[in-house]
Amino acid sequence: MHFPGKFADQLVADQLDRISLSFLVDELTIKRGGVAGNVAYALGMLGQAPVLVGAVGADFADYRSWLDRHGVDTSGVHVCEDVHTARFVCTTDDDMRQIASFYTGAMARAREIELSPVAERVGGLDLVLIGANDPEGMVRHTEECRARGYAFAADPSQQLARMEGPEIRSLVEGAAYLFTNDYEWELLLRKTGWTAEQVSEKVEIRITTLGEKGVQIVGRDGIALEVGVVPETAKVDPTGVGDAFRAGFLAGTAQGLSLERAAQLGSLVAVLVLETDGPQEWRWDRDTALTRLAGAYGPEAAAEIAPALPA
Repeated sequence: MHFPGKFADQLVADQLDRISLSFLVDELTIKRGGVAGNVAYALGMLGQAPVLVGAVGADFADYRSWLDRHGVDTSGVHVCEDVHTARFVCTTDDDMRQIASFYTGAMARAREIELSPVAERVGGLDLVLIGANDPEGMVRHTEECRARGYAFAADPSQQLARMEGPEIRSLVEGAAYLFTNDYEWELLLRKTGWTAEQVSEKVEIRITTLGEKGVQIVGRDGIALEVGVVPETAKVDPTGVGDAFRAGFLAGTAQGLSLERAAQLGSLVAVLVLETDGPQEWRWDRDTALTRLAGAYGPEAAAEIAPALPA
């Protein structure tokens, strides 16, 4: 939903303990979303072979058909007939600030899923991205990855607010990649009690998105990069922008791009989502992508990224 105003103007500082607000919105749209769905959709659009793993409700049929048509393997999705699929209800104001609620639904059953049968069916897993999900499920999947030797990326995002230090530490240790935004990064440090240097000892690569300031990449081997954004043509909806960056980055690394070039591809996909109403409504055009990459990062960068891009 869209609120034609600013949330900040509706808040009375000395009355927050009695807050009771209703926002008259001028727009309501229903979009496909969810962290895993958004990332998998974008990976499919970029020519990868994503395998979606999660728990859904009996209302998933239409969404499954959509994802299947866009290159996502949904055969590993666990369907729970007695509940609805998890749902995110969000209102965005004119400053692109958001107030949201999240219904867990079938997501709570993710803890019942084992990764090994999925890996056997698809012939192995290159990387398991463990995103925001049922906290017990996140911990179980991380532990299974460590036990079975599956490379994994830790992306706890929204669940950092709910989880405490021991759980967060268990999600991060041994990760090939750690994804957070800048706020989540500070929250992770505070809750785990780790320093930035200690985190670097636990993970191979840390990727911290900085909004309009781009992304910071820090590696255990001493690598330190900052990559700027692709300039937007419009700010339509920020929902799913972080998911899009992750998909672009992982598609780039899977295709052999350097960390810098992969982050540049991620930034392009992120801005395509920012400019679109809905995290899975954007479309891919290779020529336009190369033009925008060259404009943002130079022709050499675009030329190096080009072999990793689908037609």
